[in-house]
Amino acid sequence: MLTKGDEYPLHQTPEPMALSGGNRNFYDRYFFNGYSPDGSIFFAAALGIYPQLDIMDAAFCLSIDGKQHNLRASKRMGSERLDLTVGPITISILEPLQQLRLTVAGNDSPFTADILFSARHHPIEEPRFTRRDGPRLMMDYTRMTQNGDWSGTITVDGQDLDIGHCRGTRDRSWGIRPIGAAESQPPPAGAFPQFWWLWTPLNFDRHACFFHSNDDGEGKPWNRRGVVDSFDSNMIEFEPGSIDLGYHSGSRRIRQVTLDTGSGQLSITPRSGDQARTFYMSGLGYLHPAWGHGMDHGELETSYDVISLDPVPAIDMTTIHVQALSDAVLTVDGQEHHGIGVVEQLFIGPHATSGLTGLMDPAP
Repeated sequence: MLTKGDEYPLHQTPEPMALSGGNRNFYDRYFFNGYSPDGSIFFAAALGIYPQLDIMDAAFCLSIDGKQHNLRASKRMGSERLDLTVGPITISILEPLQQLRLTVAGNDSPFTADILFSARHHPIEEPRFTRRDGPRLMMDYTRMTQNGDWSGTITVDGQDLDIGHCRGTRDRSWGIRPIGAAESQPPPAGAFPQFWWLWTPLNFDRHACFFHSNDDGEGKPWNRRGVVDSFDSNMIEFEPGSIDLGYHSGSRRIRQVTLDTGSGQLSITPRSGDQARTFYMSGLGYLHPAWGHGMDHGELETSYDVISLDPVPAIDMTTIHVQALSDAVLTVDGQEHHGIGVVEQLFIGPHATSGLTGLMDPAP
């Protein structure tokens, strides 16, 4: 089966580009976020390609004035992996690894967008993520992460928002992880009972900084890495042996994270009180009961809803996965640098070193 992708010298197997190996959970995904310095605007977008399921889906979300607006779309893609339009949402690659355009055409939501992401540095490749659930391969994927500046306009209820003052992060990941409908026969031990994920992409005027950790139930990392990039080919990699972190009591939300980078210290504090800006990843389909990644909604379907940004939500699968807008202080060679970014957190099951127990029991 030949498609437009076969015109490009990107084949990885002897098969045409429409084919992606033998695992039905193969995916290829774009993610973006952006935020104003004062946190009054936070937006995020994603587009996922699932070749074995022949489905492509996308979402654009905007948090403003205490509400998170979520626009989602899904289509059957006819094996055309390079047609990056799903309903009103389109991603255009203007310059690979440098500039991408995101547009949201007229739709049933109150917003449209025409915005441009411009990279601030070369993307960072994270270590390969490989994880098994008993004998079954659950994850095997690669991700690259990149900070950048935004420009362009988001229009809300007829009002144009110039986002030229916004910074953010985009990533690309591809490989294998659970997608689409649940498997009809899970492993005898049951579904994977624990997942502890911390991801902190941060923007500073003269640096980009990233740290992530996947830990098991004992709190031991199975995938962890940090990078400080000063944009002048001086990139510092670090992997701290421990993370000094605290949770807000009665929740699974991070209150503070402090790390040793080897050449200094990184301190990250999610904003709280009236300054808190929490983005629910369910808006992009993560753990969403109806719009989970790769679900089949027919030839083309769109959906729009609004989430009230309750500062103390119930702990459930739609609120457990969040990005919290955060202030950061990076010390390099004795100099302090102040920046902004997010703490993405998905904590399901126990994590002994930080005191989490049960499936979603809150921190003491």
